[in-house]
Amino acid sequence: MEIEMMPLRFPELMERALREYGRSGSLYGVRTLYRHEGKCWPVLGQELETPFGLAAGPHTQLAQNIVAGYGAGARYFELKTVQTLDGPELARCIPRPCILARAEGYNVEWSTELTVEQAFDQYLYAWCALSLLSRALKLGSERGFAFNMSVGYDYAGICSPKIDAFIEGLKDAGKTRAYGECMDWAKEHGMEPVSPKVCDTITLSTLHGCPKEEIKRICAYLIREKGLNTFVKCNPTMLGYDFVRKTLDGLGYGEIAFDDHHFNEDMQHGEAVQMIRELTELAKGEGVQFGVKLSNTLPVDIKANELPGEEMYMSGAALYPLTVALAARMAEEFRGELPISFAGGADALNLSKLLDTGVRPVTMATTLLKPGGYERLYQMAQMTGAHPAREREGIDAGALKELALDAAKDPRYARPIKAGPAPKIKGPAPHFDCFAAGCTAGCPIEQDIPGYLDRVEKGEYAAALELIYSKNPLPSITGAICPHTCQSGCARRYYEESVHIRSAKHLAAVKGLETYMASHPPREQTGPRVAVVGGGPGGIAAASLLARGGARVTLFEQNDALGGLVHSVIPSFRIPDSDIKRDLRMLEATGVDIRLNTRIESPEDVAGFDRVVVAVGANLHSALPLEEGVSLNAIDFLKAYKKDPGAMGIRGHVVVVGGGNTAVDAARAALRLPGVESVRMVYRRTAGQMPADGEELGEALKEGVHFSTLSLPVKLSGDRLLCTRMRLGEICPDGRRGCVPTEECVEFPCDFLIAAIGEKPDPEEIGRFGPDAILVGDVRRGPATVVEAIADALHARDLILGRPEDISAGAPGAVRAKGVLEFPGEGCDAGRCLNCLGHCLHCVEVCPNRANVCYVVDGRPQVLHLDALCNECGNCADFCPYEGAPYRDKLTFFADKERLLKGSAQGFAPAGGDTFCFRLESRVFEASLKGDIPEDLRKLIMTMRESGDLT
Repeated sequence: MEIEMMPLRFPELMERALREYGRSGSLYGVRTLYRHEGKCWPVLGQELETPFGLAAGPHTQLAQNIVAGYGAGARYFELKTVQTLDGPELARCIPRPCILARAEGYNVEWSTELTVEQAFDQYLYAWCALSLLSRALKLGSERGFAFNMSVGYDYAGICSPKIDAFIEGLKDAGKTRAYGECMDWAKEHGMEPVSPKVCDTITLSTLHGCPKEEIKRICAYLIREKGLNTFVKCNPTMLGYDFVRKTLDGLGYGEIAFDDHHFNEDMQHGEAVQMIRELTELAKGEGVQFGVKLSNTLPVDIKANELPGEEMYMSGAALYPLTVALAARMAEEFRGELPISFAGGADALNLSKLLDTGVRPVTMATTLLKPGGYERLYQMAQMTGAHPAREREGIDAGALKELALDAAKDPRYARPIKAGPAPKIKGPAPHFDCFAAGCTAGCPIEQDIPGYLDRVEKGEYAAALELIYSKNPLPSITGAICPHTCQSGCARRYYEESVHIRSAKHLAAVKGLETYMASHPPREQTGPRVAVVGGGPGGIAAASLLARGGARVTLFEQNDALGGLVHSVIPSFRIPDSDIKRDLRMLEATGVDIRLNTRIESPEDVAGFDRVVVAVGANLHSALPLEEGVSLNAIDFLKAYKKDPGAMGIRGHVVVVGGGNTAVDAARAALRLPGVESVRMVYRRTAGQMPADGEELGEALKEGVHFSTLSLPVKLSGDRLLCTRMRLGEICPDGRRGCVPTEECVEFPCDFLIAAIGEKPDPEEIGRFGPDAILVGDVRRGPATVVEAIADALHARDLILGRPEDISAGAPGAVRAKGVLEFPGEGCDAGRCLNCLGHCLHCVEVCPNRANVCYVVDGRPQVLHLDALCNECGNCADFCPYEGAPYRDKLTFFADKERLLKGSAQGFAPAGGDTFCFRLESRVFEASLKGDIPEDLRKLIMTMRESGDLT
């Protein structure tokens, strides 16, 4: 299907904005509007209300995008690049999806997908709209913002009549049709005209590999012939391949692939310096300014099908250390006298530091493609409003150099050890009531996490614990060692870092236990008699859930204490005994009959029970295949460590083979032994592919454990461990890249070898209980987490007692923290929760074009997709908690019947009067609002009509 956007005309642009503002006080989905008061910032010869804004890209393609950015606080707008290849011809060349902004940010898009004439109209509409809205809504001065045009990509194209008309029109639009259209509307509505002089500043964007002489020729033309203040966009390749590779590797981006061909073909640093000196002199003679825009995106290889094609352009957090390093070099080279406009990973957390160096304006795109969207600008506007404007012209090269050095080692710009995609809810988003919490989707027991976070944040610990206990009988244990996959789904991770959900659960368990127990006496147990065999986490969870459901439960444990591996293996530096005892208190309070030191030998031992639940763990060790030498199993090592660390007698260099949590525990434990000189973890894949929790891996690194990845042990000979070097191969069905052995070998010092490569259930032991036994935890799955064992225990309860009605707090009412970047402080950070369950709206927030909109229907927010404004960039799909894509899955409003018939999404289009054309399920039909259509859909259309948006 050919993608063709239908940009808004000026009357529709203004009327939609004013209707929405009158209805909800928002502008194109921006709910918190910035009203400027006080000082302005000197930026490129103008006084701007804020010194930052939107980079040339998806946020400046359409007029409503610019209005949304202005409403949130941006005052500088780099218009999306135009070139002679445009419109449908260009749109057909761009693969879809074309944006991936989950982490550092990538794209495969180019310039505007509109025709140059359409782009001109959109930019002029936006200019006039901001001028009129700034007055009408008292948001600021109509002279407090600035536009900057962007052109590419070669001399011939820029000199063409099409691009020349674009440039001259934005210099003075007074005689253009579009300006007349805008002023006719203004006059009709009693508004004063606005200046037709849109901008006299331009940025040149050239393709990678463009020769220096071509770039210089274009800049000279723009300065001399067009009389424009001119900026040239520079590539990060000017830093050199070795510097860029070393910087990215040092920040954990080793898997980002690129070779040196762009670095060799692009303009070199020395060439750029010479060209800039010459053009600066030319600009002075012509009475205009010349400067640099830093930086362009970095081209990298597509290796894991991140986006379609072979090459994509990197931006965001990973580009920041490179861009600020390039800025520092330029500032030093030109002694702070060269104007530098900055774009490359800027956001609310580094904006003030950038401005303090004298760099301005600062523009951004990637941060606005994440949840919060344009509303992230409001925080920046507030910051700069309170920030003293740096009056002195020029750039502090020393301060910029310090900023560059700090960025190269700042963990904020590093890729987390494990940075996989968020877990998704199976299937597409439903047409209505689609709001969902990614944290709950990532939790194996689907806990109502927003509900208990809300209660913890209010200090209602017992109430929070009640909600937790409905599905999780081990809140203290999981509050200490749960792998918290919920945090992988937390939308807050796209701001700075996830809410510390596990810590909030632990806090509820500690502070809410006494009150909860006092108000929840044991339930009378008259249900079936159930034997639970095994007193580890799975057995404890099953026994507790069954007893609270009314079953008569007997728990058999062959050892002298409950807790399984949590009690006997996991070191106390990860979980103290007090956490285990706290959960056992709750188990004992349910009335379970606990029998320690009791081994169940045969089915006859549990013959008197109605059902048997088996949770005996996975007790068969996997052997480490070595040509020579022996290793100690990690479980045996950790048991001995927990029993008496001082008696182990381990010294020298310790190597742990494996990448799971048990391997990390063994490594951290070994590091604490007296006489141990070093501890190394050896793993055949990369650190990012290790199954261990990212947090535990981070702790191991902090404590001094060495990681040797892509290494496969072969033999232990004396005090040396020989390993084969591995390399990453193709993508496997599990989504990970496979590992392929190479001819290269490496040796590590090794006085003691520990194998942590997993355990397996004993099939003979399982068979002793017969086919009707219900398996829970490791014995069912192989090595599993505590929360996965709890999930199995819930399943066992449901099989035996039936599934009870879920207890839920419902969606928290407040919309909090949207658009605000804020690292957690000391103590509980539950207040950073975005309340996705009640106010998800990620697809609305992250859409640059405002193609996903929210209507409140019968008090319930509902999302509708607008076909005419969507270019299928795919950004909303990345952040939707469902597997599908909102631009395909949500109900779509089509501008007319013809577009509906061309498209494939389910939705509706006006067909005259009260009649609409619908595509629902597999049927296309026409019906009136009184006809046979779903009631939710009827109400949505009526809401649109009442809002005045049904055009």
